[in-house]
Order: sequence, then C-alpha cells, then structure tokens
Amino acid sequence: MALASASRNRLVVYRSLGGAGGTVAVSGTVSIPQGRPPAGGWPVINWTHGTTGLGAICAPSRDGANGPEHSYIEKIATLLDGFVRAGYAVVASDYEGLGVAGTHPFLQGVPNARNALDMLRAARAIEPSIGTRFAVMGHSQGGHTDLFAAALARGYAPEFQLLGNLAFAPGSHIVSRLNAVRASPQVELALPYVLYVLQSYAQNHPSIDLAKILTPQAIAHLPELQLGCMTRTLTDSYFATAIAKEQFLPDPDLSAFLVVAAQNEPSDLRIPVPTVVMQGTADVTVLPADTDDMVRRLCASGNFLEYRRYPGADHNGSMAAGAADALAWMNARFRAEPVSANCPAAP
Repeated sequence: MALASASRNRLVVYRSLGGAGGTVAVSGTVSIPQGRPPAGGWPVINWTHGTTGLGAICAPSRDGANGPEHSYIEKIATLLDGFVRAGYAVVASDYEGLGVAGTHPFLQGVPNARNALDMLRAARAIEPSIGTRFAVMGHSQGGHTDLFAAALARGYAPEFQLLGNLAFAPGSHIVSRLNAVRASPQVELALPYVLYVLQSYAQNHPSIDLAKILTPQAIAHLPELQLGCMTRTLTDSYFATAIAKEQFLPDPDLSAFLVVAAQNEPSDLRIPVPTVVMQGTADVTVLPADTDDMVRRLCASGNFLEYRRYPGADHNGSMAAGAADALAWMNARFRAEPVSANCPAAP
C-alpha cells in the first residue's frame, strides 16, 4: 500500500510471533513523510487494516489498481495519505498469513496485535528517522487489533511510547454475532465473517471441532473461503447465497469456541492510554448497537475513552467521516494537548 504523498514507501518482510506459536514471516509497508524529521524522529501512526480475506494475495501491501480488494484499500490509502502529509510516518502490518504464505489468525487479538507491534520494530530498524512515539489506529478487524495492540503495547514493546489509539468501527461481540447468524432463516452478510472466525479459531485451538458446529454441506464449502478475497466471498461464493441457519447443526457444541471467543473479545480490555472509538450509524457490518455496548463496557472498566458517532456513515464511510477528527485528535496527543473523554454520555 503506497501512499502518494510519502517521500518513499518501503515493502518490509519481518519476523513476528505466530498465532500458533513460534516465529513467522510477516509483511507490511512503511511510508515516510517529505522533508526532514523533527527532533526525536518522525511521529508514527501504526495502522491496522480491516478484513481483506484469508489468502496471501489479499494483503494491502500487494494491492494495485486491479487488486481484489482495491476499492477498500484505496479508502485506507486516502485516509493515511492525510497523515503522511501532516508529518506522520505510517507503518502497516499485513498480519500473519496475508502477503506471505501461511494461515491468517483472523480476529485473534493477541497474534494480530503482536504482528502490528513487531512491524513498528521492523520499520524503525530500516528507517532510523522514525521515532519511538506512536499511536495505533485501525478499522473494522483492524479496530479490533488496534484495541488489543494498545492494551499490549507497554508490556510487549516497552522501547516505544504509546500515546493513544483510535478505532474505526472495531469488531466485537463475536459470540452474539455467531448466535444471530446461526438463528437466521435468510442470507446474511455476516455469515462469511463468522465462518472466517470459526476456521481461524479452530486452526489454533484443536479443542474446537467444526464437525460439531457446522453441517457437512457447510464444511464441504469451507475451502471456498480461501479462494480470492473478501469481496469474492461476499458476492461469488456458496456462502454469498446460502441460508445462514442451514449451515449450522441444530444443537452445536460451542463450548470450546466460547472460551476462545471470550479471550478475543475487546470489550473487557484495560487500555492505559486515551482511546477514541468512531462508529457510523448506518454500518451493517459492525453493528452500531454492538459498538455502543462495547464502549459501555470499556468505560465501566475505567478506560479513558471518547466515543464519536457519525450519522449516516456506513462501515467504510466511518473513515471518511471521521478523518479530520482523527487527525486533529492525533495532533493533540503528539503535542501533549488535553483530549477529552465522554464515557458518562456514551450510549
């Protein structure tokens, strides 16, 4: 993902910890602003991207004008280019299994967060002009990753100074979304996302037996999720037209899944820095009611959080609607200016 206003964009392959343990290769990009870095090095935005798919070709770093997820990645690039113009270096992990062959730990908070934080280390190793002060920012799946990265950063990457984090339409409420989909007698946009999660968790947790959750027909079609990327899955796969509840057994054994899902639910995280959550009210991918509840729970845990809702903005539209606010908030954090929280007034 090259940003037009950067003085240079670099593709990086680096080492990180994998979702199943051990060292894995992960790819990502680094974008450096024009001009001379300030004292202490360029301030850094650590970007965490939303869902693009499960295959290596789906990575943002491999995007081009004809890329399978170009429409989405172009929106990300527009947002991030504004930060590069404002003098921020942008580092962006593809996550394990995207860009480089492997399996992608979809919606697994800790593995994806470690990938993002290790990307920061890799970027500074090849670009010494990058400073140690950073903020995390992400969208959708990346909003989920963003929250976990902010919660883990001080312990996992103590050589860097985290100043804040900003999540656009972050994924949450994993269990309730699965329950809604498996009860639905119609085609559901969320079905492929739920199946991405089930496959992901089962890959790293052998206690999750998909044969006790999904019908034989659904299992037979799971390999289709590895073909192409998210857009193809949503528009041209078996699951794009399948009746949601017919993909699940009448009485599935979800016991092992519930344990792993709880470990990956961002609503109960403790985040030691100021946080902003931005949500479009017309979002049908990440439901506004789920984000409302996530914010309530984060506030109840004592997090310093500001919640901003954008009337009429859809899932990707939250990035465009909130771009100016996001840049202003980041500027305030890096200038050590006060930022606000509105937990008592959050929905």
